[in-house]
Amino acid sequence: MTTSDPTTPARSRDGRFQRVAEAALDDVLALHPVVATELGDHRFDDRLPDGRPEALERERRTLEAHLRELEGLDPDALQPDNRVDAEILRSTLGGRLYELEALREHEWNPLLANPAEAIYVLLARDFAPLGERLRSIAGRLAAVPEALEVARRGLHDMPRVHLETAIGQFAGAAALIGQEVDAALEDEPSLRGEVDAVRPAALAAIDEHRRWLAERLESLDGPGPDPRIGAERFARKLAYTLDAAAGADEILARAEAELGRIEEEIARTASRLHGQGPGGPEVVRKVLDELAEDRPDDTTILDLCRRALEQVTAFVREQDLVTVYDDPVEIIEMPEFNRGVAVAYCDPPGPLEPTALPTFFAVSPTPADWPAERVVSFYREYNAHMIHNLTVHEAMPGHALQLMHARRFRSPTRVRTALWSGPLVEGWAVYVERLAAERGYRGDALRMQQLKMQLRMCINAILDARVHAHGMTEAEAMRLMTERGHQEEGEATGKWRRALLSSTQLSTYFVGYVEVSDLAADLRAANPGITDRALHDQLLAHGSPPPRHLRPLVGL
Repeated sequence: MTTSDPTTPARSRDGRFQRVAEAALDDVLALHPVVATELGDHRFDDRLPDGRPEALERERRTLEAHLRELEGLDPDALQPDNRVDAEILRSTLGGRLYELEALREHEWNPLLANPAEAIYVLLARDFAPLGERLRSIAGRLAAVPEALEVARRGLHDMPRVHLETAIGQFAGAAALIGQEVDAALEDEPSLRGEVDAVRPAALAAIDEHRRWLAERLESLDGPGPDPRIGAERFARKLAYTLDAAAGADEILARAEAELGRIEEEIARTASRLHGQGPGGPEVVRKVLDELAEDRPDDTTILDLCRRALEQVTAFVREQDLVTVYDDPVEIIEMPEFNRGVAVAYCDPPGPLEPTALPTFFAVSPTPADWPAERVVSFYREYNAHMIHNLTVHEAMPGHALQLMHARRFRSPTRVRTALWSGPLVEGWAVYVERLAAERGYRGDALRMQQLKMQLRMCINAILDARVHAHGMTEAEAMRLMTERGHQEEGEATGKWRRALLSSTQLSTYFVGYVEVSDLAADLRAANPGITDRALHDQLLAHGSPPPRHLRPLVGL
């Protein structure tokens, strides 16, 4: 007589989900070959995305089919890791479907057509022999003329701010394809013929596209079409971007309340540094102005970041805040085609890469055409104290270290590895800024910058919502940033442009920080006596899921 295994139905349900998930992820990677390269899947390295209307319609139908398959599964019947991955995959596919059906950025955002990132990711890291990567570059360069022609046929009603930024970034693309590819060919001259068979046409197509964008810009009346996406679309997109428990209105209300609390805390810190009675906004401004005088310049900024990384790494080890891995981190000058949106970013190796590769901490010097006063304003904002705080956020123990932990996580599918959560990644980085300051890293001088960054974090979320959903004007935004946020005018001007150029991304910092902070506090309360290192290692042991999905994985 034989008996049935009671675990067989459960294994069957989990196995079915895993097959659905892997098939969906394979389709996503094939449809987005540049994303696949960035993630470390190199099956499509010689391709660009297909932006033709019929290709986008095929993608839409594919997403719908995978979502129907997921709807046919009972998430409560899955094992915890698979249950979380099913929710992540459902949200990701639904978000992309919403982009195609409602937001349709490919019809009005010219930044999306820039081929620079597609080339840069093949040059930046030695994931394969240079000759192999140059052959893939040749494949992508060959596709550039048609891709830009398709983009021009679809683009219309482009906002001024997007056109201005795109024209500058396409100049960076031309420089990359010319200078950086030339430098690579110096090391692999045997590929010059293959690359140069297609490169002139790609450069000519980029030049033609820039002229076309410039003509569209010249024809605009005033600011042109409004880049704001509106309240309803903002709320829907925000839900997909964040995958959070709170909705758009609740997030905005909490950000505005938290802004007031942090203003009180930065005033107390300024008062301690100032050495006189209770502080107010004028004392905060005075202390920040004094700290801003200790600043780098274009010739010293990268070296300062390198020294800051050494110092904060030693501090994290001494304080035993979290397990530190020795994966390489390289501080580099930000590629020109990426400039104009953020001052710095962490560029980790693809989580699907089979070999260990360095993380890049990219820092943007000031553009060569900036007047001297704007350069001074920039480095007053990103002064020496702020650079240390920025290094905590971008590298140690922020993005770079968190993603090192995430790369060591293994789950039954590649979903959580490939589709990591922006709120978790950004929330952790802001959380450890506060952690480092509270543990005494560089004293109250850094604490002032950390609190100023928390003001900025709250204001980012407020700008995101109020610009796109409530009609906030530039004057109102500038006043909020410079008066309550104590930002330099140049920083505030750049952030206003960033708020117009993007939507929902600026909210990830605040929402992620709140959710990670609440999660850490709840985990500490549930485990009295737990050490910092044990707590933080537990938070980082499950990849990078949205924070609300991390709760059941850590037993909350």
